[in-house]
Amino acid sequence: MYLWLWETIRWTDVVDIAILAFITYRVLLLLRGTRAFQALVGLLLLLLLFFLSELLGLTAINWLLDTLTVYIVLAVIILFQQDIRRALARAGQLFPTTRVSAELPMLEELVKASFNLASRRIGALVAIERNADLSEYIEAAASVDGVVSHGLLLSIFHHTSPMHDGAVVIQKGRLSAAQAFLPLTQSKEVSRFFGTRHRAAIGLTEETDAICIVISEERGTVSLVGAGQVSPCADADELREKLVDIFQKDATRAPRTLMPWRS
Repeated sequence: MYLWLWETIRWTDVVDIAILAFITYRVLLLLRGTRAFQALVGLLLLLLLFFLSELLGLTAINWLLDTLTVYIVLAVIILFQQDIRRALARAGQLFPTTRVSAELPMLEELVKASFNLASRRIGALVAIERNADLSEYIEAAASVDGVVSHGLLLSIFHHTSPMHDGAVVIQKGRLSAAQAFLPLTQSKEVSRFFGTRHRAAIGLTEETDAICIVISEERGTVSLVGAGQVSPCADADELREKLVDIFQKDATRAPRTLMPWRS
């Protein structure tokens, strides 16, 4: 019955369909968990209604949908531009353009400071730049430009410090800014269990490929956040292992940016 299909199909058609299916799948993954995904579902339903109106001869509905289609698409782009930008940023992360600078001494200072702060129940948020530039998030922050050290991080996040609110941002292996305020996630899938620091870390890592370390003031816990996912770290060894693993993978794409790990 379908012999005609096999007789007329070419190998280029198969490749064409496979690429289109892959792109569609990746777009859906990038938009998953955002408000734009809900809008996409709504648009697909309107498209289905448009074809049904043509099939059933519903002239008025068909004319209305045909007239409003352009305006609906423009409205979606305007209303959900942040979600769309986030999805495009995620797609761009597949093709890194800059080198990552994260040496082991710096990572070790971060590990020490994180669990020292956690033991004292001092809340903190550290954002580490990778390929996506974080400069736009520190324009209104306090400029520091210092060497990443255990002591500097403790002094910044101490309750008496005027810069303890917000996040510190690490760029190119240096602590570039403090008191930075990061975008909060808008995802409805985020648990109410998470406070402002966790939501800011999730929001930043949804929009960029940055890695965040969050120290909870209430629970005295340390978590690593990447790609919008929160990963609790039970001890210093676990945090160190995860950080080294992340930046070693970056180093394979950007040689000589990470010192070899010695256990």
